[in-house]
Amino acid sequence: MVIRITSRITLDEDALEERFVRSPGPGGQNVNKVATAVELRCDLARAALPDDVRERLGRLAGRRLSGEGVLVIEAHRFRTRERNRADALERLVALIERAAQPPKPRRPTQPTRASKERRLAAKRERAGTKRARRGVGGDD
Repeated sequence: MVIRITSRITLDEDALEERFVRSPGPGGQNVNKVATAVELRCDLARAALPDDVRERLGRLAGRRLSGEGVLVIEAHRFRTRERNRADALERLVALIERAAQPPKPRRPTQPTRASKERRLAAKRERAGTKRARRGVGGDD
């Protein structure tokens, strides 16, 4: 099955691997018996993503990206396996959508004349305050 991310990006389910583990935290006896948390692993090398998107996705993933280039998303917010599965997939799709948007180019700017004058006036005022605090040049 193919998961559609954007009009030009799709993700093949072969690149995904799910593992069900026990959820951390409180939950009574049920949490110790049932593996409802999902660990969704996406192999970025096998995922058919454009190179620029893959690079941005690696930066956005941060510590969720393993040394082998596998993106790991853990979902244990809900009590059921199905909802955690859907949550993990939604988070993966949202992360890829964010990576698909190219960053805006930075346009270098310069300070205005008024801001330069305000900065210099503040420096003069501060220097005057410090000069006024100095004692008379005698021996102490």
